Amino acid sequence: MRIVVLSDTHAPRRWKSCPAAVATELRGADQILHAGDVCTADVLKELSGYAPVRAVVGNNDGPDVAAWGAEPTLQFELAGLNVAMIHDSGQKEGRLARLHRMFPGADLVVFGHSHIPLDASDARLRIFNPGSPTDRRRQPHGTLGVLEIDAGVLVEARLVEVG
Repeated sequence: MRIVVLSDTHAPRRWKSCPAAVATELRGADQILHAGDVCTADVLKELSGYAPVRAVVGNNDGPDVAAWGAEPTLQFELAGLNVAMIHDSGQKEGRLARLHRMFPGADLVVFGHSHIPLDASDARLRIFNPGSPTDRRRQPHGTLGVLEIDAGVLVEARLVEVG
C-alpha cells in the first residue's frame, strides 16, 4: 500500500491548487493522509480526486474542514499497520514518549504543525512529520511523505522534496 502524507498546506494563501510536483506523487496513491492546517475543505475535496483521504484538524483549520470529516485525532489500520494522527505533537523534547502514551496501540504516529520534516523512532514507535509542500518556513525545500506498507510492516518511509 502506497500512502502519501501531507500537512500544513495552508490554502488558499499557500495552496491555490495542487502543485505539479505534489500531483506527481499523488498519482497512484492508495490513500492520502493530511495532518492538518488544510485551512479549507476544498483542498481535501481536491485530494479526494486522487485517492481516499483521512485528515485531522489543525489549529488554522476552519469549521468546513471539521464538517468535511476531519477530527482532532484519528486511529486506524492501514494494511495491518496501526496508525494514529494528530496535528500538533507538542514540544520536541520527550515527543516520542509522549506520543506513545497518547496512542499506546500505534505503530506509527503522523503529525504536522511545525513544518519541519521528521522521521524518528525508538523500540516502540515511529513518528513521522511530512513537513509542508507549500509553506517551507525555515526549511530548504517544501516536502511531503510517502509510506510503503506491506502486511502490517512499514517497509519504507521517505521524505520527498517538492519545492
